Amino acid sequence: MYDICCVGHITLDKVVTPQAVKHMAGGTSFYFSNAIRNMDVSYTLVTTLAQSEMVVVEKLCAKGIHVDALACGQSVYFENIYSENQNHRTQRVLQKANPFTIEQLQQTEAKIFHLGPLLADDIDVSLIRELHGRGRVSLDVQGYLREVVNENVVAIDWADKCEALQHIDILKANEHETEVLTGSTDIFEGARILAGWGVKEVVITLGSMGSVIYTDGVFYNIPAYTPTAVVDATGCGDTYMAGYLYQRIKGASFQQAGEFAAAMASYNIASYGPFTGTEEDVLALLNSGEKVYSY
Repeated sequence: MYDICCVGHITLDKVVTPQAVKHMAGGTSFYFSNAIRNMDVSYTLVTTLAQSEMVVVEKLCAKGIHVDALACGQSVYFENIYSENQNHRTQRVLQKANPFTIEQLQQTEAKIFHLGPLLADDIDVSLIRELHGRGRVSLDVQGYLREVVNENVVAIDWADKCEALQHIDILKANEHETEVLTGSTDIFEGARILAGWGVKEVVITLGSMGSVIYTDGVFYNIPAYTPTAVVDATGCGDTYMAGYLYQRIKGASFQQAGEFAAAMASYNIASYGPFTGTEEDVLALLNSGEKVYSY
């Protein structure tokens, strides 16, 4: 029995910023795994990728991350293009991978299953329902709101959201995803709508403006922490959720978990690639970092 299991494809990522072009592994599962590896928690990753890319799994295992990896025909290939404003990006999908199945998760038990679909057909509702019967289910919703049209990623609504969200304990979305899901431009109203559909903990990230957590009728306003530099925002949402779930599994309050998560994300944005810090690094930033409250 693991504390946390992440389910998601590892991707091939091309990250384009005004400063540089980088090629690296990516995806929710990759960034989440790297972010949580130095935390005091039992963790496993369930992923798939092309046999030719299994070196990425070998590197994760060398870092002490437990990985259950299955080879598939091809890996997901994303191109992420950032402008000077790191809160905004343009995406293209050059390759897709096969969806996950119930059979792939039959032997995995966890207190929390964190799902990181990258595209709408990665994880079927039947798998969400199955995992909800075995533990708490956390979901980064972004993949369900992506449709690939001529390799370009366009925003869509999630057709199965009402059926699926009743099986989601913790939902992470940004303000744009919340609007697509609920039709509301007010994040507080959007959070209430998502809770009305069955979500127990709604986590809405707002980039440099912080984040908001809604549960049991109460809102928790989480500050952003000013990073030492703004270098690469890729994976910051995944890093946030690694910190949040880590703190929640340890029994931290919603406010404490959110602030720890925000500090992890701020630490991550200051360099290329995944989070490499420790819990001590995050706590140091919490104690000394400049907070920016916007909500």
